Amino acid sequence: MQAYKLDPRAAQEFLRFAGGFWRGDGARRAWLLTFGLAVSLSLSTAVTVALNRWQRWFFDALEKKDAETALWAVGVFFLIIAAMAALGVAIVLTREALQVRWRAWIVERLIGLWVGRNRFYLLAATHTEPDNPEYRISDDTRWATEPMVDLVIGIFSAVIGAAAFITILWSVGGSYTLRLGDTTLIIPAYMVLLALAYGALASGLMLWIGRALVGCVARKNASEGEFRFALMRMRENAESVALIGGSKAEEAALKTLYGTVVDRWLAIVRQHGIITWVTNASGPMIPVVPLLFAAPKYFAGEFTLGEVVQLAAAFVQVQLAISWIVDNYSRLSEWFASARRVMELVEASAGLDERLAEVGSGRIAFVRGAPDEIRLTGFRVDDTRGQALVAAGSLVLPFGQRAHIQGSTSTGKSVLVRAMAGLWPWGRGEIALPPGASVMVVPQKPYVPLGSLRNALTYPTRDAAPSEADLRQALGDAGLTHLVHRLDAIERWDQLLGNGERQRLCVARLLIQKPDVILMDDALAALDEPSQLELEGRIAARLPGVTLISFSQRPRALLTDIVPFEIDRKGAVPVISRLEPEPA
Repeated sequence: MQAYKLDPRAAQEFLRFAGGFWRGDGARRAWLLTFGLAVSLSLSTAVTVALNRWQRWFFDALEKKDAETALWAVGVFFLIIAAMAALGVAIVLTREALQVRWRAWIVERLIGLWVGRNRFYLLAATHTEPDNPEYRISDDTRWATEPMVDLVIGIFSAVIGAAAFITILWSVGGSYTLRLGDTTLIIPAYMVLLALAYGALASGLMLWIGRALVGCVARKNASEGEFRFALMRMRENAESVALIGGSKAEEAALKTLYGTVVDRWLAIVRQHGIITWVTNASGPMIPVVPLLFAAPKYFAGEFTLGEVVQLAAAFVQVQLAISWIVDNYSRLSEWFASARRVMELVEASAGLDERLAEVGSGRIAFVRGAPDEIRLTGFRVDDTRGQALVAAGSLVLPFGQRAHIQGSTSTGKSVLVRAMAGLWPWGRGEIALPPGASVMVVPQKPYVPLGSLRNALTYPTRDAAPSEADLRQALGDAGLTHLVHRLDAIERWDQLLGNGERQRLCVARLLIQKPDVILMDDALAALDEPSQLELEGRIAARLPGVTLISFSQRPRALLTDIVPFEIDRKGAVPVISRLEPEPA
């Protein structure tokens, strides 16, 4: 676990990234909400100052037993309260709207960073993805925005409140004459100095005592993400776990993971306990300290009762402003931990882009080729360190025909599929495709999106919807006739369908979307070989002119319309070569 501390540079990085909300699209709305919130807060402070002045007016009237003035003061009091209530509503509306809009902006950018350019795959494949990116996007964005808005509101209110009430302490409190024997010492603005000293002492003590809280919060957030991921993973693999009798082992593992969550929460609890020593010791003293220091001048007749009450209230407001960090250190720690986790995902994406940019000449290039062939020239697929995984040299695959590439385990079939699909850039050489040829990959693990069966058939295209007849025909050709009446049923199809049915669903998807080149990475492995050949033949019949290249561990029956290739791993690097027929 990375050590976390309140690093100003890390905070600056987050604010630079998240500050785009006020610079890019939607900046006008962002500034309107910000301006509205600032105006509401300023007016709220003005009303609070008015209430402070009202206290002096009212208590002076009580001291003088001036009933008429006191009655007027009561009427004014209700006007002040009404203004406070209206401004409170305005603050709530603008604050929460700003929080929602800001978080939405950040989430959209993070989704674009993580999903865009297939970074979600490449980060995982290169082992550079931060843990639980989905938790960072869904939860950490909330804890990095909502508290930030509240904290900025607190700082803004503290600054303008301190400025307003320090003026009152200065003007009303005046100076204090301290006599020590024959020496007379005049302390100017002594109530201001007292408030500053008291707040500085409490805030400094809080920073020193609570510095370990940031790391505790970061570790707790990370363990929460790990526990949530483990729960999700078990639910997604419920059948496999149940069939192999793994429920006890999973239960123990989940309890262990949550035990870590509990331990890290308790570490936060201990830190909160230490911090509470400071807050509970300093808090009750705040309203009492100004009374003690104002009492001598009151007894000397230099202060009226109203002035004493006004000074005490102003001291409290200044103290709350100065000690803002004392009251908000826990929230500041939570904000920093979540902001740091958000930025780790941003930085990982940026780092991946830098590595991809550094590939340079070591990148597999896609070029326009002849209309009747797929040609691999000087082709080699590497890992991210430049080590060769599989090579083809120069190879020609006939366009518009079926080809089968056979290779045993760990010969590089899957990485070859990724490279030919344009997903894996590391390597060298060229892949020449016919002009305008569309490529569609069918992975070994079929993916079925959420939603209706119709949505699963048309995924991921967003073009014009196919006709009902085409959808039914595709399901029938793929051997899924029993599902034609459930096209609009919204189910968890990824769990409802068996593995073989999901692979047949992918075949139906091919028949709907009609690509020019199909790469099938053991995509029908859950079916027997006759069924595989039948489905591949159905694809070739329904999509005349399609180039279908299948990859599997098993050799394919030698049929006249299937061109066979083999990945030979006799040398240091597996090499793809065309199988020539044995001489009669």
